[in-house]
Amino acid sequence: MAAVGLVVALLIKTCLFQVFTIPSGSMENTLRIGDRVGVNKLAPLTGWKPEPGQPVVFKDPGNWLPPQPVDSNPLTNTVTSVLSFVGLMPPKDDNYLVKRVIATGGQTVQCSGTTLTVDGKKVDEPYLHPGDDSCAGMDFGPVTVPSGYIWVEGDHRSDSADSRWHRQNPGGGAVPVGNVVGPVSAVVWPVSHLDWFGWTGR
Repeated sequence: MAAVGLVVALLIKTCLFQVFTIPSGSMENTLRIGDRVGVNKLAPLTGWKPEPGQPVVFKDPGNWLPPQPVDSNPLTNTVTSVLSFVGLMPPKDDNYLVKRVIATGGQTVQCSGTTLTVDGKKVDEPYLHPGDDSCAGMDFGPVTVPSGYIWVEGDHRSDSADSRWHRQNPGGGAVPVGNVVGPVSAVVWPVSHLDWFGWTGR
């Protein structure tokens, strides 16, 4: 029964949902530090593409995260590696981030004063952290997102090292769509913060 359970968990993680832990406050108050979120991995396999407004999890495109600490205890390291592999714990390497899609390939994004625009149209952002505005003191652009990339920002705009901060990186701060694991569909833990964002993060 234990073996069957592990196989089922592995299939769910591979084809359906995978759990990730929110490590920082960059997406508050939508997602809080320590929240476990379920990411829909089936969506990309069925033709889903990231769209503006959706929170997504993606693999670090390069130097967005500091080096991750290594567990020096061989026993706990092995146990967490196995549980992570079958999807019962967040990924072992934990080099994933969660942000909200602001613009996609071919769109032009710009922030000035307190106004964020995409293709010249103001973006309404009801999800922003209380007290933040869309630019949070960082004007930029206009930036045209390369084809096959997305522009991402955190909901806690004043506490998020997102695309705005990595404009000198390859892609000009944008993230390759190929790095995207999938849309955040739900907060699955803790019970006090359970939430459902929809099959594709809407």
